[in-house]
Amino acid sequence: MAITYNNLYLDLRKALQRAEVSGASLEAREIVCFATEKTKDTFYRDLNLYVPDEAAQKAYHLLKRRLSGEPLAYIIGEWEFYGMPLEVTQDVLIPRIDTECLAMRAIQLAGEAGSTARVLDLCSGSGCIGLAVAKNAPNCRVVLADLSDPALALSKRNARQNRLLSRVTIFQADALQPPPSLLWDFDVIVCNPPYIPTADLAQLDETVRNWEPRIALDGGEDGLMFYRAVAARWHPALRLGGTLLFEVGIGQADAVGAILHQNHYESIRIWQDSQGIERIVEGKSNH
Repeated sequence: MAITYNNLYLDLRKALQRAEVSGASLEAREIVCFATEKTKDTFYRDLNLYVPDEAAQKAYHLLKRRLSGEPLAYIIGEWEFYGMPLEVTQDVLIPRIDTECLAMRAIQLAGEAGSTARVLDLCSGSGCIGLAVAKNAPNCRVVLADLSDPALALSKRNARQNRLLSRVTIFQADALQPPPSLLWDFDVIVCNPPYIPTADLAQLDETVRNWEPRIALDGGEDGLMFYRAVAARWHPALRLGGTLLFEVGIGQADAVGAILHQNHYESIRIWQDSQGIERIVEGKSNH
């Protein structure tokens, strides 16, 4: 199978475009790089060279999986978030670029809290948010907390891969229950909880519905179950003046802000993501 890197890339891109895969160019390049063990730089350097037959066959096999609906991140087992490479499996949600604005705000708040800052990433999944904070607010301590054993094991591997194990603690906790006694005194609790209303799960895109873990998607009858529980029950884990920081789904910001107000949080603010969608809701603890 004599084919250059450039022609292999173009062939995959065309197939993905025909299937109406958004980001077909990016995905085609990622598949070629993964199958041929190239970095982006060496891929562009070697565009006119021929791909070894076995590597080209692997790329077409990966393309077939992608066209069947399997998300690319699960196919290659890795995804980038906030400049960090992260291992990704079907035990966790694929990190979204929408969530980077949540990480950015958490990093800012951690920096403002000073050298003794403590940050809890609740419902941490892959650990993407908390690890971004640990990497970019180097004086703070971060706890990653999730109910899922496989997610916790994965987040530990991601912490190790990014050389952050010395500043990150992994802890099992149920966000719907009051915090364990060991989880307390945080300047920031950042939480990207499940927020899809149960009845809406069946209408999700098949790449989400059929592949990503339901436990990380199902937010209860109206999608707000976790916001109510965390706002009401995790208040004691915050320091006075500490911030509870949520990611929310489209159209949920006002309802989540009302939940924070009902639970006596102050200075409630709503922030937009890079697409202008209200994506972050925060409130400060007053006791």
